[in-house]
Amino acid sequence: MSPFAKPETLRWVGDAGGYLRLLDQTKLPTEVVEVECRDVESVWQAIRQLQVRGAPAIGLAAAYGVCLGLQSVREANDEAFGKRLEEVTRYLAGSRPTAVNLFWALERMQRVGNESRGWRSPAAWHDALLEEARVIHEQDRATCHAIGRHGAALLPDPVGVLTHCNAGGLAASEYGTALAVLFTAQDQGKRLHVFVDETRPLLQGARLTAWELVQRQIPATLICDSMAAQVMREGRVQAVITGADRIAANGDTANKIGTYSVAVLARAHDIPLYVAAPCNTFDLSLASGDGIPIEQRAAEEITQGLGRQIAPAGIGVYNPAFDVTPATHITAIITERGVIAPVTRENIQRVVGGASR
Repeated sequence: MSPFAKPETLRWVGDAGGYLRLLDQTKLPTEVVEVECRDVESVWQAIRQLQVRGAPAIGLAAAYGVCLGLQSVREANDEAFGKRLEEVTRYLAGSRPTAVNLFWALERMQRVGNESRGWRSPAAWHDALLEEARVIHEQDRATCHAIGRHGAALLPDPVGVLTHCNAGGLAASEYGTALAVLFTAQDQGKRLHVFVDETRPLLQGARLTAWELVQRQIPATLICDSMAAQVMREGRVQAVITGADRIAANGDTANKIGTYSVAVLARAHDIPLYVAAPCNTFDLSLASGDGIPIEQRAAEEITQGLGRQIAPAGIGVYNPAFDVTPATHITAIITERGVIAPVTRENIQRVVGGASR
C-alpha cells in the first residue's frame, strides 16, 4: 500500500443492489467521515451540499446515482425502466449547473441505457449501467495519472507553486487533476513548495488542498487569498496550477471564484498559469466563456461562514461560486491527451476533438 494512502473520495459497495459511499468533504480536515447514499435523492443532496465536489467527482457520483435511482424498477417492464432512467438523469442534472462533467456523465449513462432498450431485460439493463459507471470511474483514475505525467514535465526543479481551491484526489479519482501534477512531480523526486490559497468563502484550499498536501508530506504554506500578489512579488511562486469546471471552445475556463483574480496577478508578475482538466471538462458547444452558466449560492455561505455569523443581518450578498478566466491569461491547459499551448480554438480542437462533451 502507498505510504500516502487515504480514504477513497467515493466508491460503490456491493452489486447492483448496493450503494454509494462518499467521503464527506464538509467534515474535513478535522473529521474523516464517510456517508452512505442509498437512493438518488441522497446523491442529489450530497452534490448540492458539497459533501462530494470537484467536477470529475460530481460526474462519478451522478453516474452511480443513476444506478441507485433505478434499483426500484429493476424488475419492472422496459417502458417503466426507460421512463425512470429519463426521470433520474433529469433530476440529477439539476443538482449543480456549472460543472460540465456532471452532464457528460449523465449523457453517457443515458446513451448506454438507450443502447440497451428493447434487447435487454431491465435487470440486465441495470447491470450494464452499473458496469458503465464503474468504467467511467476507472477511466477517470487513468485520466488523472496521465494529466499528472504531462503536467509534471512543465515544472522546474525546485519550484514554488500556487494553487486555488481543491483539484486533488478529493475532486476526482486518486491523484485528481491540478494536484496530480504536483503528486507526480513528487513521485519523480522534484522539490516542491506549494502556496495554498484558502479559497473563500468555503475554504476548500484551507480545508481540503492543505489536508491532501499534508497527507502527501509535500511542503506547503497556507495563505489568505489576498496574499497571493505578495508571495508572487517576493519571487516565491514560479507556477500557478488550478483545475476547471467547464472550458469553452476558445479556452475560456470556469473555475472556483477567485481564479480569475489569481490569473490576472500571475500575468502581471509573468508567472505561467496552468489549468489541469480532462477532455470531458471541455464544452465545445460554447464559443466562449460568456455562455458558461455561473452557479449562485446561498448568502449564508458568506454571512455565516462555518456556522458563525460574521456580517450584520440584512446586508445584501453576491455569491457566485465560479468565475471565468479568459484564455489569454492561461499559459497552457494540461489534459490526459497532452498539453494545449498556446491556448487557441484550433489547438483545443486538435487535442480534444471528439473527446469533449
